[in-house]
Amino acid sequence: MSREKSPDYARIPSMTVLLDAAARDARLRAMPRGPLTDALRQAVDDYRARLRTRDEEGDITAAAILDAAARILDAHHARRLTPVINATGVILHTGLGRSVLAPSAVERLARVAAGYCNLELNLSDAKRSRRGAFAENLICRLTGAQAAMIVNNNAAATLLALRGLAAGREVLVSRGQLIEIGGSYRLPDVMQAGGAILREVGTTNKTHLRDYENAITERTAMIMHVHTSNYRVVGFSESPGVRELASLAHAHGLVMFDDLGSGALLNDDLWRAANEPTVVESLHAGADFVAFSGDKLLGGPQAGILLGNRETIERLREDPMARALRIDKLTIAALEATLELYDDHARARQEIPTLAALSESIDSLTARAESLATSLRQAMPGESFIVAQDESFAGGGSLPAWPLPTAVIRWKPLAFSVDEIARRLRQGDPAVLLRIREDTCLIDLRTVPSESLPALIDALRSAAQCP
Repeated sequence: MSREKSPDYARIPSMTVLLDAAARDARLRAMPRGPLTDALRQAVDDYRARLRTRDEEGDITAAAILDAAARILDAHHARRLTPVINATGVILHTGLGRSVLAPSAVERLARVAAGYCNLELNLSDAKRSRRGAFAENLICRLTGAQAAMIVNNNAAATLLALRGLAAGREVLVSRGQLIEIGGSYRLPDVMQAGGAILREVGTTNKTHLRDYENAITERTAMIMHVHTSNYRVVGFSESPGVRELASLAHAHGLVMFDDLGSGALLNDDLWRAANEPTVVESLHAGADFVAFSGDKLLGGPQAGILLGNRETIERLREDPMARALRIDKLTIAALEATLELYDDHARARQEIPTLAALSESIDSLTARAESLATSLRQAMPGESFIVAQDESFAGGGSLPAWPLPTAVIRWKPLAFSVDEIARRLRQGDPAVLLRIREDTCLIDLRTVPSESLPALIDALRSAAQCP
């Protein structure tokens, strides 16, 4: 009876040999010993596994293991937060962090992060103060709301409102507004987590005011209107607006809660063109409470902003969950600076990158694309760069039915496939993301600020070069 030969693990260099070799390797010698040792051990374990399955033949050299360890470290570092040039045309790209902050917000954030700050201290009288109070006052002044509360995202604001205003009681919501968004957020689940009882009314495409009225009982606490910011029901559809729902709620002594989600703050031409409801409109229509995100159409950091009457907001502050959902000094600093820009609408649209990207005209985009295409032809002779018309989107679950005309540069690389070019760009420094369609790379200028163009040219040229 023959015995199967055991794997020859002795073929693998020792850790001492590997560490000595790494000290002479330009890629690895500056690496801290802990991460380097972990990567070498993982590479050795991989070779051991291949020996067990007979997938590895011949000698196993230290150089081969060092190469494997270098790849492991590169893959590990690729998961760190790093700047990315967004050439996809998706303005609020969730995977890329949604809103880009205004320069004044970045400056304020850096100043606050560099040292101590008066997070919960009133410098006038040296007494304890409420964190975020200045930002909350700014929001109230801009919108006319009685009171505001800021938590770490809009899902948290919705959860807190449901806990504080409808726990153990029913909340009426149209079936057409039972939203699900990315990251496993589903309104029925949030309703359950908040202790409220969901009562669906109407149908997916049509919900009448009488559907809400017929569903009201002594168990009802709230009528909730949810802005379907990441989809639209079109065609044979109907749903009451905030004003109608607020009137019905108040006639029955109920709370009217409008979950706006996207967070367009002030009434102006930009949101009218997009047919996007605003925070100010909702409050003027009679909503008792409004919740929205800070890092979508507002153009600020991630936050959930809840506006409502003073008495109930103060009650929500006392909820034990409020502390778990509170924001930190960096978010407050960036949000304050963003909100201050809204005192001047023209300045806000110019300096808040999200608003600037949404507002840029097709003529401006085309001119920038033509200039960039010329520079790319000079930097990469032989490659073809063609300016064409296309569409951008807001992204981030906002304005799904409002495609924006844009200018793109179409590039079909000569030496590599578009998938290989996309991989090289993702793994470059800085990383670059673009769109791929019909075996062609599309570079959308709507999400590429002018100051990023030199770095983009260098990245494209590097990705197209053979090693």
